[in-house]
Amino acid sequence: MSKKEIQFSLVYRDMWQSSGKYVPRKDQLARVAPVIIDMGCFDRVETNGGASEQVNLLYGENPNQAVRTFCKPFNEAGIKTHMLDRGLNALRMNPVPADVRQLMYKVKHAQGTNITRIFCGLNDPRNILPSIKWAKEAGMTAQATMCITYSKVHTAEYYINLAEQLIEGGAQEICLKDMAGIGRPHMLGVIVAAIKEKHPDIIIQYHGHTGPGFSVASMLEVAKAGGDVLDVAMEPLSWGKVHPDVITIQAMLRDAGFLVKDINMKAYMEARSLTQSFIDDFLGYWIDPKNALMTSLLVGCGLPGGMMGSLMADLKGMHAAINANLKKKGEKELSEDELLVQLFDEVQRIWPMLGTPCLVTPFSQYVKNAALMNLFSRSMGEKDFTRMDPAMWGMILGKSGKLPGELAPEVIELAKEKGFEFYTDDPQKLYPNVLPQYIKEMEELGWDRGQDDEELFEFAMHDKQYREYKSGIAKEQFNKDLAERMQKAGKEVPEELRKYLTNVQGTKGASEDEMAAVAMALHLAQGKQHKEGIIELPLVHSTAWNHKYYTLK
Repeated sequence: MSKKEIQFSLVYRDMWQSSGKYVPRKDQLARVAPVIIDMGCFDRVETNGGASEQVNLLYGENPNQAVRTFCKPFNEAGIKTHMLDRGLNALRMNPVPADVRQLMYKVKHAQGTNITRIFCGLNDPRNILPSIKWAKEAGMTAQATMCITYSKVHTAEYYINLAEQLIEGGAQEICLKDMAGIGRPHMLGVIVAAIKEKHPDIIIQYHGHTGPGFSVASMLEVAKAGGDVLDVAMEPLSWGKVHPDVITIQAMLRDAGFLVKDINMKAYMEARSLTQSFIDDFLGYWIDPKNALMTSLLVGCGLPGGMMGSLMADLKGMHAAINANLKKKGEKELSEDELLVQLFDEVQRIWPMLGTPCLVTPFSQYVKNAALMNLFSRSMGEKDFTRMDPAMWGMILGKSGKLPGELAPEVIELAKEKGFEFYTDDPQKLYPNVLPQYIKEMEELGWDRGQDDEELFEFAMHDKQYREYKSGIAKEQFNKDLAERMQKAGKEVPEELRKYLTNVQGTKGASEDEMAAVAMALHLAQGKQHKEGIIELPLVHSTAWNHKYYTLK
């Protein structure tokens, strides 16, 4: 009997976005792509999707050019490219009209992306099935995705039934997206074996983060159960909260009797050096050193390691506010570690109360924000869930899809008290088509719709960021942020960036993130809120921040 081959996919896009905020520029991607090809061990590479295109706009660059540039050499080498696609939310943090979602697949296929990994944080097939149809019509491979987590709701049977629905709906491949790395290895093996028994020709790809430490064992179990492709990373952006390194996984699988490709170590070291040079250039200023560390504290709360950077930024601002309240009441102040453990415990407590959504973008942010606001409310002597923003309520009320679990009675009662109505119909119906109005505005502004309508797509997908990119505001804001971060790190600020430091005297090099976090904490400490009793907080994520991170509306 011949050995089963396991293929590797280098998640070069997610390596960056699980580590920090930004992704490499077009010129950097052009330099590293041929070296990744020379490594000889990858059949697939994740090139785009998620927040990668939004953050290109945030640093003032055109994401369409970046995608085309990065995909081209892999297309020519016969290496498949894939992207991350948030289903109803497409490439942003909030729902997207159907016509824009449909256009995305035509644009991405034309730009050189072969496979789209379609996921919904609620695992609601209604948010995935239309994308399967649109992706296939556009010529892409539709990889339907199951977000993996561990709860009383998310059993092996739950996932096996979900896979059946997705395959019946036309999925050509299945991805197990273990974004927090808390999927238990044995359970993952059971899921894969069941899918393969009924659908032996369906390709199964596993994506697991290393944060809590399960993912290496999970990869072995998935391979033994019949999995086909494993997502891996490479130094200097492997391990920690990111993904296992290809060297370790290759050695493990080869010892277990699987057929895996050789790694050209000379090319590996060159790609490693190039990646480090990109970190040193500018990307490292947004990478939290803690993301290089694994922590078993993530096992209980189930939060994805990729959001730890934003979580810690939120925590720093709230830490000051909570301690100010405790001090005022004559109670013992908390250390940052004590507050972090309280936050993890609170996430674990309220997660099932909020319907047990998978803790992945954006629902991980919703649950984390609700937990953090509960801790603040208690320090103010208030009841839980008194400060939740409209996006959190949107999830609770069903406007993003059907929650996997049941809401707690007190949450349902609170919704009724506020006069909110629950929504059970297809969430896409809440977001009408918009392309005609964007086409009209582009004509009025004299903006080119771009090759294959890619500029039209970008404008409709990321309205605010695209306008700021076109106006030059995005580049100015990015340069200012970069200059301040370089100054704070004690690095010499290049001549062309020094002008951005003229208006930050008295900040002692504090970054915009930190100043905004302090402003948020002071605002909350004063107890300001809407008359309806709701404080609106942005849903902060390290890969999808706007430049005004903590603006309270």
